[in-house]
Amino acid sequence: MNRVNDIIESKWAHSNGYFGRGVGVAIVDTGICLHKDFAEGANRLLAFKDFINGRKDPYDDNGHGTHVAGIIGGNGYSSKGKYTGIAPACNFIVLKVLDHRGDGNISDVLAGLQWIIDNRKRFNIRVVNISVGTSAKDTLDENSLLVQGVNAVWDSGIIVIVAAGNNGPGPMSISTPGISRKVITVGSSDDNVSVEVFGSKSKDYSGRGPTPYCIKKPDIVAPGSNIVSCN
Repeated sequence: MNRVNDIIESKWAHSNGYFGRGVGVAIVDTGICLHKDFAEGANRLLAFKDFINGRKDPYDDNGHGTHVAGIIGGNGYSSKGKYTGIAPACNFIVLKVLDHRGDGNISDVLAGLQWIIDNRKRFNIRVVNISVGTSAKDTLDENSLLVQGVNAVWDSGIIVIVAAGNNGPGPMSISTPGISRKVITVGSSDDNVSVEVFGSKSKDYSGRGPTPYCIKKPDIVAPGSNIVSCN
């Protein structure tokens, strides 16, 4: 994360006092472990909702959600400040919609998105991160339930960030709900400070546009390989 912060220049934001303090970030993923980078100093995990097993206490039996949370808002406690997240003072609202294999059902994702809308004011949810997706043919449509779900979250006033998916590098390989024209779809770039003439070069696995409706995607790329984060 020290390298990533340099590349995307988030250290500039930190030096100017922008740490995400008070901002609620909802993470739709495999869950979260109570890592010291989230709890030391002040417990920033405001809510945990398990749509897979119905458990009350936070857990992550896969690790992906915890890794993502560290990228978003780890405070660097365990590494003595070396590996700090993008918004190290933000609050977490975590929804477990994927099991220990990283698999899940669309119905659980939709239930999670509705829960976010219903609780957005309670937890000051300003951002939703969805680092999951599907490429099933019946979902690659702007009228699909997943696209409608993320659009509803966006329309409620929340910024929705969605991964481009790992089905690249072929054209039209953006996964759903990243094909939504409303959300901010993020692809993986080379973890290299130098860029090509047309911007950062996507890694071979990252989903690429356009969407089936000829919408240019992804909207932005950022480092996505060999990221040191919480586990």
